Amino acid sequence: MNETILKTIKQIEIDYDVKVLYACESGSRAWGFPSKDSDYDVRFIYVHKPEYYLSIDPVGVGKKRDVIELPINDLLDVTGWELTKALKLFRKSNPPLMEWMSSGMVYYQAYSTIDEMKMLRSSIFTASSSLYHYLNMAQNNFREYLKTDMVRIKKYFYVLRPVLAARWIEVYNEFPPMEFQILLEKVLPEGEVKKEVEILLERKIRGDELDMEPRIEIINAFLETELNRLMEFAKSIEGDIIDPTASLDKLFRATLEEVWKV
Repeated sequence: MNETILKTIKQIEIDYDVKVLYACESGSRAWGFPSKDSDYDVRFIYVHKPEYYLSIDPVGVGKKRDVIELPINDLLDVTGWELTKALKLFRKSNPPLMEWMSSGMVYYQAYSTIDEMKMLRSSIFTASSSLYHYLNMAQNNFREYLKTDMVRIKKYFYVLRPVLAARWIEVYNEFPPMEFQILLEKVLPEGEVKKEVEILLERKIRGDELDMEPRIEIINAFLETELNRLMEFAKSIEGDIIDPTASLDKLFRATLEEVWKV
């Protein structure tokens, strides 16, 4: 599959006249528990030639789109962000972008841009924005999937993972890892809840269908309590950071020079 993904990346460079800087896995495969039929959620960052940016119309306006999205098929879901879009979101400590940078499944990396971004990551990370991102995701999924007597058991992971990610931020004050197993091991104490989650995880990794079953009351109660507690914690912390725009402008210009030899 890696070869197919690399061929896709190279074809994107030809079709769109860009250079791809980085491509990674962002879905359940990167979380550590893909389903039997999981596709590959490939996310990438790319840069245009310098003259593309020398225009009265900024990137992202009108016909100058700042994303590349390939048609989804049964195997691949491929989406990329243009570099200035990515850097603007990075400036805001955007959690999906931070997750891309944390992915343990890197399909492709060229040039120094991503390494430079990773060096800036700790100074740009904002706990409050990441907390609200994960908690809102968890709350929405909890309401949608876990409130009825019979639930689709695999949906527990769509609430557990963001809740554990929020706990990681609370404990370590840093962006959480993508791998569910690490979150489970480091931030969920030993006890009945952890045992139940470990049983679910074993079934998921084994490939069990985890379809409609009675909801697991001990996990539901834990999630409801944690969501309320962590939301109060999120309200209590400050969200200010030093404006990194000058550093990101410098990185953008350096990338153009490195990639296109200008």
